[in-house]
Amino acid sequence: MPIGTNVTGKMVTALKRLGFDKVFDTNTGADFTIVEEANEFIQRIQTNDVLPMITSCSPGWVKYIEMNYPELLPHLSTCKSPHQMFGALIKSYYAKKEGIDPKKIYTVSVMPCIAKKFERQRSQMQTDGIYDVDAVLTTRELARMIKQANIEFTKLEDTNFDEPMGEATGAAAIFGTTGGVMEAAIRTAQDTLTGKDLEKIDFHQVRKGDGIKRATININGKDIKVVVASGLKNAQIILEEIKNKTADYQFVEIMACPDGCIMGGGQPIKSSKIRSSIDVREKRANALYSIDTQSVIRKSHENPVLKKIYKEFLGKPGGNMAHELLHTEYGERKKYNI
Repeated sequence: MPIGTNVTGKMVTALKRLGFDKVFDTNTGADFTIVEEANEFIQRIQTNDVLPMITSCSPGWVKYIEMNYPELLPHLSTCKSPHQMFGALIKSYYAKKEGIDPKKIYTVSVMPCIAKKFERQRSQMQTDGIYDVDAVLTTRELARMIKQANIEFTKLEDTNFDEPMGEATGAAAIFGTTGGVMEAAIRTAQDTLTGKDLEKIDFHQVRKGDGIKRATININGKDIKVVVASGLKNAQIILEEIKNKTADYQFVEIMACPDGCIMGGGQPIKSSKIRSSIDVREKRANALYSIDTQSVIRKSHENPVLKKIYKEFLGKPGGNMAHELLHTEYGERKKYNI
């Protein structure tokens, strides 16, 4: 199928045929990450806490800073990544709502990222001895499983995600491409700071770029300096600026993989012949932006599922329950010590 084709509905169908009881949308988890991260950023600004704040959703990047720049860990957001937040909610909110013993829930995340396999095993990613996520499959591994099961993927009908964890926003969709996390967080931060539902949604100044994209965003009359970096070589440049105190950013997005999760280590590998004739990164990124622009809701904090879970269970963003389930801590890690 053409690169960039949206096959979400077919993937849900395939997963059901493989034997999964419920299939939820990780983008719902991304909406939670965005709301919590935007709230954390606002709190840091208002309380003069450690700035710039750096995103923490890329586990390869997180491990890199733990090993190479442990002195800069206070800059790292305490937010878990989307699938880890989601796993925690499935085994708490969803388990309680459905009357299921969380120990009987086995959660599998399908990810474009090999490092997620390591992330889900971190000792911090558990509550009361129960891990948020039990296993991680890469998109390549899932494709192999579908083939092994003799499922003709292209002929599958589309199936919707299961409720109540199957609704997500356009902001969550762009999470997987470089600049997407930053743009999604800004959408929520601006509305939170102004107390208004602003029409400004698209922030092209943080999109794409050549590994590093710097921009100034005006929110409620205040200039916020941000930078987006993808690829660890570029991350090192930004970290050295922060370390040397030459950085004047307030908010930093870093992803370990060049161009973000769309080019993750678990993604389909294209031949050099295809890569020479087609810009794979561009096709995949455009697919996510297309989902965003076609979404009815394009701001994470307006997700009705998210609002309901905060009201019924979590309380407010950054509150005690949210912090217990959706946030974590990171620490110095010796090089090559898994």
